[in-house]
Amino acid sequence: MCQKTALPPFKTIPVEQAVGTTLAHDMTEIIPGISKGPAFKKGHKVQSEDICRLMRMGKNNLYVLDLEESQVHEDDAVYELATALSGPGVIFSGSPKEGKLELKASYPGLFKVNIDALIDFNMLEDVMCASIHNNTPVDKHQSLAATRAIPLVIEKNELKKAVKTAQKNYPVFSVKLFNPLKIRLIITGNEVYNGLIQDRFQAIIGKKTNAFGATIKECVILPDDQEMITTQIKSYLKKDTDLIITTGGMSVDPDDVTREGIEKAGFDDVHYSSAVLPGAMFLLGYNATTSIMGLPACGLYHKITIFDLILPLLMAGEKPGRRDLAKLCHGGLCQNCTPCRFPACSFGKSG
Repeated sequence: MCQKTALPPFKTIPVEQAVGTTLAHDMTEIIPGISKGPAFKKGHKVQSEDICRLMRMGKNNLYVLDLEESQVHEDDAVYELATALSGPGVIFSGSPKEGKLELKASYPGLFKVNIDALIDFNMLEDVMCASIHNNTPVDKHQSLAATRAIPLVIEKNELKKAVKTAQKNYPVFSVKLFNPLKIRLIITGNEVYNGLIQDRFQAIIGKKTNAFGATIKECVILPDDQEMITTQIKSYLKKDTDLIITTGGMSVDPDDVTREGIEKAGFDDVHYSSAVLPGAMFLLGYNATTSIMGLPACGLYHKITIFDLILPLLMAGEKPGRRDLAKLCHGGLCQNCTPCRFPACSFGKSG
């Protein structure tokens, strides 16, 4: 049985007869390699001097809308879509541009996407929404996503389906605030402890944690001694510490005892190894109040490592587990680009 095609909610008039009419939607002009944007905005009253430009844009006919009760213009529909998709930390403002509204971060934090819900939303007819990757650290006012109704006019029933899909999965988009974690650092290695080489880890970690508003409260340098490492970790745990970071001693050499020192310090949940290069020999653990990260020596030689993927999650109050570390396999191979383009690259973008 064939479906009956609905009559379009507008009539078509030749552009030469459009003087004095009001445009029903933005009229996009593309100048290859230079610009793309609305040459005329919705609501513009067509003047005689506009006709030549419209024809150069390939507009031989224009729409005159005559909406029915069951229909919604794209510019009105997109406000409902954006409202339904936006959760805490996500805002939108201004008028739609070519029927599209952009969602932005209202404060710095970790951008979160309900990926399955976003896919369900895009499975519906006549609507779309595209976003940046899940778990991306974002700045205030950074663009997060954009949504629009596909046709110039959308049926109210289809709009309601889209809005309901987003609402039942609320929030589809949100931004989690970074917490000002109190961090304590342990640098391990006989060569550093004995002064044979100068430590560089503290400066690297300090720069990366400060970028998220965290503070390194204390730093000590220890030899490759499991008991001393365990004792120092226990000392940190007695203080007001949110995150302990250890550096070095995570490999398989006889002197690499940092992992053992962490495991004997009393953490309830410890995960060793990740599906990321650089950063395979990474350790992540938790107890009731404190997280711990064991960083392999690759952090000294590579600008971006597993540390840069996990730190924002911990800063936002999340506790990634073993499956989360395994999930990073898709996108977990750094290409060592010159110059480095992170985070504008595929590294860590497992979705």
